[in-house]
Amino acid sequence: MADFVQKANVKRSVRIIATPIASVAALNTLVQGVIDANSFSCVDHVVSGVTIAGVTRGTQSFGVKVVYENPTTLKNMGNSTAKASTVAGYTSAAAALVGNTALATAIGGTAIEDTEAEGYSIQLKCHDANGEDYTVTFTRTTISISSYEDAAIVTRVDTWADTKPALA
Repeated sequence: MADFVQKANVKRSVRIIATPIASVAALNTLVQGVIDANSFSCVDHVVSGVTIAGVTRGTQSFGVKVVYENPTTLKNMGNSTAKASTVAGYTSAAAALVGNTALATAIGGTAIEDTEAEGYSIQLKCHDANGEDYTVTFTRTTISISSYEDAAIVTRVDTWADTKPALA
């Protein structure tokens, strides 16, 4: 009988953000800045003859939440949510939910987007100069680094994050 043999010591590190990132646009701008500036010093690599950029977007998720408030009593009458995999989809879904008067009438309130209760997540896939592949996931309240072995990767991401006031 064959046994599993450990081949690597992969780790996960999380940085908690004191003040949640305010909006999808702010999160998207932050992440796009990482990609554009190659903030983590990622390197391109070749897989099956195809060159892959050193840092690329992986999975993304943008959750919209709309509450329906009774304008007279200010009581929450209900809510609706939608999840999109792109910023454009999120924006369209938010507009559709807030603008859906039939749904607001059915629930019995005025539609208000509840941005504080929304959840956003963008994952970056990174290839380090040492050959390691790892991910950095940004949410409204955390940044996590997963599937790495070399502690220098965390140091690089942490040093970058220290330069961003929104990530304190």
